[in-house]
Amino acid sequence: MRRRFLCIAALALLAAGPAFAEPLTIRIGWVVVPPELTPVLFQKPGVARHYGTSYVLEPSRFQASTRIVTALATGELDVAPLTSSTLASLVLNAHMDDIRIVADEFQDGVDDYYTTPYMVRKDGPVKTIEDLKGRVIATNGIGSSIDMGLRAMLKRHGLEDKRDYTTVEVQFPNMKAMLGDRKVDLVMVPAIFAYDPALQEMSRVLFTQKEALGKSDMVVWSARAGFIQKNRAALVDFIEDALRATRWYTDSANHGEAVKIVSDFTKLPPERLGWAFTRKDQYRDPGLRPDLAALDRNMKTQHELGFIKDTFDVKKYVDLSLLDEAAKRVK
Repeated sequence: MRRRFLCIAALALLAAGPAFAEPLTIRIGWVVVPPELTPVLFQKPGVARHYGTSYVLEPSRFQASTRIVTALATGELDVAPLTSSTLASLVLNAHMDDIRIVADEFQDGVDDYYTTPYMVRKDGPVKTIEDLKGRVIATNGIGSSIDMGLRAMLKRHGLEDKRDYTTVEVQFPNMKAMLGDRKVDLVMVPAIFAYDPALQEMSRVLFTQKEALGKSDMVVWSARAGFIQKNRAALVDFIEDALRATRWYTDSANHGEAVKIVSDFTKLPPERLGWAFTRKDQYRDPGLRPDLAALDRNMKTQHELGFIKDTFDVKKYVDLSLLDEAAKRVK
């Protein structure tokens, strides 16, 4: 009888094992909120059904997507927000053939949604793109997606980096001050800074990323194949929760509450964030599905600009099976 009891108890413990296991810590990177929602994704109680049970997030902020390459390569990140340029760097330079795109984060140039502006002073000497010759330009990171838009447009107008203009790396929050102090002649900013009344008063849009590159898939979530295989169940749970959260944030019925969450995180007053989660914001696919055709075009642009020596088939580095499985749970 005692032996039978012990066997039953052992089986019960095995069956209950996953419920008592430590949740997986997913180390995930981000650059700016919004358009990225990573550090506030699950601030709304009840949206994430698996958080704290099968996984928890450990968000880390980076100045630009280019810095994320090193962190992923050295094992400091599990899920990385990659642009087309950082994906190319991982595949072609770091030879990280096991990188896999698992979901989308946000896109630029979709219909009449927000597209990144490249801004100059209204009272400054730059009236046309050609006027940037001999000028100093601020970029958030050489080789970033926004930087690619800049270089593509300027090259189209006969201007080459170092030969015709100088670039300096500046963090997004410092762009306005650099332009205001006339230390640079052009800045590029995401929506959270572009709608700053002080910046709008002093500057004007010279061109946009959509005009430079067309539609861009700005950021995709990626992980290494080994990490996916080892932690598949927890990652599916995470993506399921991310789907629910994204749909909650982009539902107009939740606009006020969603803006309040971002306001609390960024320390900006809610009235400065009324554009968030509207068509004045970056486009977020409700199904978190990446635009692989746009990614492929972005890759070719990098090749044309000389940032990468070769191109590759983006589809070889995609695993949307986790997203497909998660989507079946979200109605």
